[in-house]
Amino acid sequence: MRKVPINIIGELELFVRHLVRFFSCLKMSCKPKPLNKTLMLVTTFIVSSCTINDKTTRSTFTLAFGSCNNQNEENLMWSEINKHNPDVWVWGGDIVYADHNSQDMKFLAQTYNKQKEYPSYKKLIKSTEVIGTWDDHDYGVNDGGVEYSHKKQSQQLFLDFMGVADDSPRRSKQGVYNAHDYQVGDYTIKIIVLDTRFFRTAITDDPDPSNEKRYMPNKYGKGTLLGEKQWQWLQIQLNNSKADFNVVTSSIQFLSPYHGFEKWANMPHEVNKMEQLIKTSQANNVIILSGDRHISEFSLKEIDGLGYPLIDFTSSGLNRGLNRDKRENNPYRLGGIVTLDSFGVMVFDFKNKKVTMEIRGKNNSLISKHIQSY
Repeated sequence: MRKVPINIIGELELFVRHLVRFFSCLKMSCKPKPLNKTLMLVTTFIVSSCTINDKTTRSTFTLAFGSCNNQNEENLMWSEINKHNPDVWVWGGDIVYADHNSQDMKFLAQTYNKQKEYPSYKKLIKSTEVIGTWDDHDYGVNDGGVEYSHKKQSQQLFLDFMGVADDSPRRSKQGVYNAHDYQVGDYTIKIIVLDTRFFRTAITDDPDPSNEKRYMPNKYGKGTLLGEKQWQWLQIQLNNSKADFNVVTSSIQFLSPYHGFEKWANMPHEVNKMEQLIKTSQANNVIILSGDRHISEFSLKEIDGLGYPLIDFTSSGLNRGLNRDKRENNPYRLGGIVTLDSFGVMVFDFKNKKVTMEIRGKNNSLISKHIQSY
């Protein structure tokens, strides 16, 4: 067998390190350093010999996501998430818990910095693009909305944490909503990130303490979750989308209608508006991700006029799961409620038009699974 010269081996090791940075730079739109001639030869050999990630042949995409993460508590999930080598990590909100000191932006910045320095999370963000939204505990006020006086300052700290450039248009836009498009071989996936805090108007307290519910639905037509500008933006995103899959990230649950906490169903007209938009836009294969609840579950609803079932995949409790028995009426639930600390994994199989959805916990254990064909 022909031996590989030692100097080529050394160059190969250097190439591997450079390649990690190269693709990280592609994701972050920075300019990687040019490869020297030997590295260019090695690059040509490896790319031509390994076709699994070739843009013309690759047909899967892995998304991992989760929410409800207390920066002051141990989180065993990050090392398990890293094992899946996700193409993207999506924060579903409650990245940190800082709402007990809602007027102190210095404190909020410190909580974000503490999370960013968590060793296994640092490992994740070195190799994986991170996107996402906030919820109330990182926004700054428990169950807070449009009334929060420090929301603009809080937004800048959120964008700092997410690594958004100082000159990005997102810095001057109100709200953290955004969209991300990914090319996977001949296929595309769009991830739409909503902001259910910045513009959300008042919700209705439940006056009956015996109900053990914090909120009840608003009068039909009263209030907004997204605000006019965000609704207009979302309509454009879905109407113009040619993606094979469209993932919509909402910090609060969309389908579960009866629990007494924050949910889309607290503004039933907004639920109807979203379902109508999904239908009329004819966007392909819309899936909703949610968090907030300290539980994880799959919800599925058949909607008249929609050619596929609408799924709301809730993953909530990276290290803040209820970890106790929970019974709650959700007519759309598939399987049971997961109250253990957990995270969500989705593998998009474009070629076979199916998505494998998993709820995983400590030691990467598979807790619940749903496969949906489209």
